[in-house]
Amino acid sequence: MNGLAQLGLLWLLAALAQSAGWLWQQGRRNAGIVDAIWAAGVGAAAIVLAALGDGAIWSRVTLALLGAAWGLRLASHLWRRVRGEPEDGRYAYLRTRWGDSAWRWFAFFQFQAFLIVLFALPFLAVAGSPIDGPHPAWIAGLAIWLLGVAGESVADAQLRRFRHAPANRGRTCRAGLWRYSRHPNYFFEWLHWFAYVALAWGSPLWMLACLGPLVMFVFLRWLSGIPFTEAQALRTRGEDYRDYMSRTPLLFPWFPRSDR
Repeated sequence: MNGLAQLGLLWLLAALAQSAGWLWQQGRRNAGIVDAIWAAGVGAAAIVLAALGDGAIWSRVTLALLGAAWGLRLASHLWRRVRGEPEDGRYAYLRTRWGDSAWRWFAFFQFQAFLIVLFALPFLAVAGSPIDGPHPAWIAGLAIWLLGVAGESVADAQLRRFRHAPANRGRTCRAGLWRYSRHPNYFFEWLHWFAYVALAWGSPLWMLACLGPLVMFVFLRWLSGIPFTEAQALRTRGEDYRDYMSRTPLLFPWFPRSDR
């Protein structure tokens, strides 16, 4: 099966998964499930492309293990929020504009299915890598992956503990990594995608791996990540978040302004 056929299969599976998610949210009015399905779908794509790829077995097994582990961790984290909290404020805000329009939400979920395929492109490159054993590029990729996933896990855990404390309701988290970046979880998520650039070393499709961090940065910085998250924070936390914005770097961690 060639690369285009593999991507077509992924798109079909992703569309079916997101259709099921759309049906689920139609009954529960909680569109946050779309993010959990996206993370699980991208993780599953790593396994599918590793199985179908024609690269060295070492590279393909590495891809399957790392991609699945990343997807499982992120999907589990997002699912806990969907299951245990009200609808994410970003989607609740969209609901005030779209209402329960079935076709708008269906189109939104199907766009997320397309994004599963888009973010699977680096995996196609790794699955074609000829690296068949420990190699400097493989070691670098593993180190980047560990740093990115560990950093994102820590940031998520710190925010979760802060949000679950009743005394912090309406306040902005400034604990741990959130003291040095307004979006440390996004920073480490973006960093993690460089792992596949290294793991795809020597692949004839290596340039596809470079799309991972590039496309993720564009989405996080200008499209669906930071703009929506910050707009929601300003709506709910007002001046407290404006003060946080004035002191704390947007994405790349650095010392807050008051400590300079």
